[in-house]
Amino acid sequence: MGRLQLQALGEACLNDDCRSPGGVLLAPSDDAELQVVLSELEQHDLAAGFTEAIRSSIDYVLDGARTWRFNLLSPDVHPGERASVGAKLEYEVQRVFHWKKAKPLDIELAGVPVDIKSTVGDNWAIPTEAHCHLCICTQISVKENRHRSWLIRTHTSWLYRGKGNKDGKRGIAVDARELWGVPLYDWTPIPVNPLSRLTEEQADKVFEKGVGQEVRLLRLFGYLPSAVIGRSVILTVCAGRQDPMRRARAIKDRAAARGLLVLCGKWVDQRAEAESYGYDLGPEDWVAIPTGPAVQERAAEQDLLF
Repeated sequence: MGRLQLQALGEACLNDDCRSPGGVLLAPSDDAELQVVLSELEQHDLAAGFTEAIRSSIDYVLDGARTWRFNLLSPDVHPGERASVGAKLEYEVQRVFHWKKAKPLDIELAGVPVDIKSTVGDNWAIPTEAHCHLCICTQISVKENRHRSWLIRTHTSWLYRGKGNKDGKRGIAVDARELWGVPLYDWTPIPVNPLSRLTEEQADKVFEKGVGQEVRLLRLFGYLPSAVIGRSVILTVCAGRQDPMRRARAIKDRAAARGLLVLCGKWVDQRAEAESYGYDLGPEDWVAIPTGPAVQERAAEQDLLF
């Protein structure tokens, strides 16, 4: 998409129904609505909240508990599925920040309508009803595993001309985003799914058909000692099986015999024990802490004696 010749600040927007005072193009510092929304957003840890929402959106799209998928860039993930991460993110962001759905757009902050838009590419599709409104625009870079967001008033004058796509949606001019978008936070890493750290051989062992859940989980913890492992990873490894959390709890003694202390953040005492070892577990996190020498080497050489 090429660059758009932008109108100057102070000129009238092309949209006769522009929400900006007097229908004039304003810099962010002169946009009273933008400033009040920005003040509201600054009350939140946006980078952390969006990270959680994006991770949840990716897990939802991959549906690992049913498909065994854990990598959004895998060939068995359709491009349309990758694009749907952005659609899911709108709802995850509302959940994380406790923002309620409000018409005419997605949410309302400080009494101002705000749209939530995201992309796994390099531009956003702005629908007609959001023209000249405030938008939180999030960019997810899947290959670099990171994300960032801006707050911008999506003036019709700052959107690419033409008919847009079939829904009349238009992209934001690059110069407009760079000049008059307000960065909400800088590039922030998306937590890497621990399963992506497995070698191909290890992954084949963890997902080997015909073996029980407990064996799979013991292999997982043995190959990834010290890695904090979330609930979604456990569900992926035990895809299609009943009560995987109970199976994870059942392997503690067998793991201990192999030099691994398995702890779960669901229980306060185990969370405290993990913290004493330097691990910060959430209520749905697990970790296998090596208590013997060269656990990972033995896991690779002896396959944890399975």
